[in-house]
This record gives sequence, structure tokens and C-alpha cells, in this order.
Amino acid sequence: MNKLFIYNSLTRQKEPFVPLHEGYVGMYVCGPTVYSDVHLGNCRTFISFDVIFRYLQYLGYKVRYVRNITDVGHLEGDADTGEDKIAKKARLEQLEPMEIVQRYTNGFHRMMDVFNVLPPSIEPRATQHIIEQVEMVQRIIDNGYAYEQNGSVYFDTVKFAQDKGVYGQLSGRVLEELVAESRDNLKHQDEKRHPADFAIWMKAAPEHLMRWSSPWSVGFPGWHLECSAMSTKYLGETFDIHGGGNDLKFPHHENEIAQNYGACNCTPARHWIHTNMLLLNGKKMSKSDGNTITPAQLFEGTSPHISKGYSPMAIRFFMLQAHYGSPLDLTDEALQAAEKGYRRLMDAHETLLTLQAAAAPQPGATDQQLNETMDAAFANMNDDFNTPRALASLFELATKINALKGGQLPIHEVSVATLERLRSVFHDFIYNILGLLNEAQSAANDGVLDGLMQLVIEMRQDARARKDWATSDKIRDALKALDIQLKDSKEGTTWSIN
Repeated sequence: MNKLFIYNSLTRQKEPFVPLHEGYVGMYVCGPTVYSDVHLGNCRTFISFDVIFRYLQYLGYKVRYVRNITDVGHLEGDADTGEDKIAKKARLEQLEPMEIVQRYTNGFHRMMDVFNVLPPSIEPRATQHIIEQVEMVQRIIDNGYAYEQNGSVYFDTVKFAQDKGVYGQLSGRVLEELVAESRDNLKHQDEKRHPADFAIWMKAAPEHLMRWSSPWSVGFPGWHLECSAMSTKYLGETFDIHGGGNDLKFPHHENEIAQNYGACNCTPARHWIHTNMLLLNGKKMSKSDGNTITPAQLFEGTSPHISKGYSPMAIRFFMLQAHYGSPLDLTDEALQAAEKGYRRLMDAHETLLTLQAAAAPQPGATDQQLNETMDAAFANMNDDFNTPRALASLFELATKINALKGGQLPIHEVSVATLERLRSVFHDFIYNILGLLNEAQSAANDGVLDGLMQLVIEMRQDARARKDWATSDKIRDALKALDIQLKDSKEGTTWSIN
């Protein structure tokens, strides 16, 4: 099997993957800020890293995969001023912030289950690691790269950039650009020494709902600091892989690197992996333009952008048809093609199980072609987790499987050993590496359908709570068209298949 190469966003080139500790991999991926339902672009990111997680495990590595939950400190506009996204939602709905956190964390987990995304090894929450964050702020201050002003603590970006010369390497930004394009809304500029400085601890205003004691003030940690503290706690000061969406390169990941250098004079990760964006009909998704679609709408077929609903595995398959680092355009036509491609792989696997090699095999050209195509599938995955090219190899195998079944290729040219390898490789790629499920066989058994239905029921309940009767009825009618009946009672809503 060829050596694994990974494209490193930091160096902008493919590099051979050699973990810090032989046989072990530490991977940190920035998880969701749980103030709303997870959107489809985030689903693509987490599905991509699920495949990476699965493949590293398949290669024999013991992987510690850490994916956090951000439940405090992520302010509106990703800035250092303004309202906390979770606190704002709590205020609007007259709930405790942790009620908002729990609701959307539960919803996030259900959506990951629906898409067959494996849970991470550790899922830390920012609010559970305040002590570690306070300690990291103090280390950064002690090392001369942060300063306190009126109870808030700011990272000294200019001093760090001058001393270390690494700020901007990941994102390609230079300090002059940061002055011109500062994300700050100019509040508290009198507290900062430079517009590019960013808060790592913020003093809480009297109305702020979430607050903790610190040596500097009663306040809360900065969004960027959380990931630095939690990745360090569970993976060490330097680890193998840090990942996230491309939109996090700046300011989030750039500032993470700065914080880790400021605290321990070391880079957090040796390899940085970033997923690209999900488009809709060739354009960036935008609520204001109506160019958006939710996972629930995809399942239900209730969006004007699609002609029908699609199953979770057809959607997962669609997302694997583009390399994680490339933009992916979601269209109704592309989803229909993905649905057919997914079914073709499932059918080929069922056909493969019925094939029998000759008792006295005479390996020939077909035997060689099968082994070369299997080798190509692994070579493609080892080339920066190239799932579309790996899928192309699997489709080539599917064609050969069908030809062996139909007699267009001679089964007597396939050895028993090659047929056994084909069964093993084809199964492992579909189920263990790409993470697909045979929905026709497994939905009732593994709870995927139930998880999906619970999600749909919650969406309908939310619509009814908002007195959005049109959406509520649309969901009910769409389910009825699929022979799924909802029954409302005092105990809640149940569902059944007619």
C-alpha cells in the first residue's frame, strides 16, 4: 500500500504523513457553535473529516479525534465586541443559555447520526474548560504577548508578528491588510494597542449572561482561545492534524497558531486540513437571497431548489463525489446522479456476494485487472484522501463485478484469493472507509430512520410553536406522500409506516 500524502494548508503543498508518535494520530477539528441547527455546509465538513478519521483507523493508526463544542465566547460577526451568539438566542427565546446549548447540541448529534458520522474520541465543551483557558491566558501574558486593559486581555499581534515572523503564514494575510480589514466595529479601540490585536479574555458587561471569575475580571474567554486550550489539553502542545472549514483559516486558525506560540513557543499542529465550501446551484448559500437549503428540506423534498427528497446516504455519497478541498455545487441533477451512483455500489456489493471463483482457478487478465483497480483505489485515498477518484475505482470494480456475473468476463480467470480480496476491499471501502450504509437493509435495525424521523418531528414541532402552519402542514403532507403517518397526542408525536 502506498504512503499517505496530505495537503498541508500551512505549507501549501502535499507532504508525506508521518505522525509524531508511531502508530498514533492526534487530530483536532473545530466543531459547531451550538446556537442554531447545523447547516449543510457544516455537515459537509464533518462528513469529510469522518472519512479522514475512518481511513486513518483503517490504515491501522490509533486515532484520538477531538471535536469541540463551542458554547460560549463566539460573538456576532466573529468579532471581539457585540453579543454572544448563544446568549443572544437565549435572550430572544427567554431561556437559559445552557438550554440553548443542550437543544442544539442534541440536534447536532442526531444529524451526525443520520449521516452515519462516527462520534469523536473526545468532545470537549468550552464552558467545561474555563480553568485551562485562564491558565493559557496567564502564560501568554507571562511570555509578553498579551496585555490587560480595563479587565479584558488582548493578544499583542504586532509584537508577536515582529518576534516570530509566522503570523499570516496560514491565511496569507499580512499585518498591513489586517489594519485595513479589521473585523472590529471600532468599539474598544481605545483599549487595544493595535487594531489587529484580538481579545483572549473579555470583561463581561452587566447584562452578559455567561461569566466566570478570573485574575483580570469577571468575564468570559475569547472564541479563538477555546480551541487552543482544549487541543493542548487533550493532544499536547504539538499534535498531528488540525482541521476545519476553509472559512476558519482567518481569523480563527491564524489566531490559534499565534496563541499557541504565545503560550508555549510552538505550533499547535504539523498538518492543517481545510474543507471547501458547499454551493447551491452555482452560488454561495445565502438566506437573504433565498439561495439556501437545510438538511431537513433535503430529506423532506420541501425546498423549491429540489424536485423530491433524498436519503441521507444519497446525500453523503453526493458529498464524497468532490475532493474535500474543492468547492461542491449542490443541484437537483447532481443529487439525482448521486442517488443512482449510491444504489449502483450497493447493488454491486450484493452481486459480489453471489460470485464464486472456479475450484481450479486459472488467473488471467481479469484477475490482474481486478487487483490493479483495487490498488488504484487505495492509491487514490493515499493521495490526500481523494474520494472522487477512489469512487471512480469502485465504479470500475462494480462494472467488472456485473460483467463477471453476466458472463461478459470469464470467472475462471479470477482466483479464489483475488475474489476474497475483492469482497473484503469492496466492503471495507463502502462501509468502513466511505461510511455508507445500505439503507434498504439497515435503516430499521440501526435507528437511522428513527433518528431522521425524530429530527423531522422536531422541525414540525418548532414550526407549530412559531404558528407556521404552512410549514407544519407541508411536512405532514410530504411524509404522507411517503406513506409515513404522524399521530399527535398529549404524550407527543409518534410516526408509523402505512
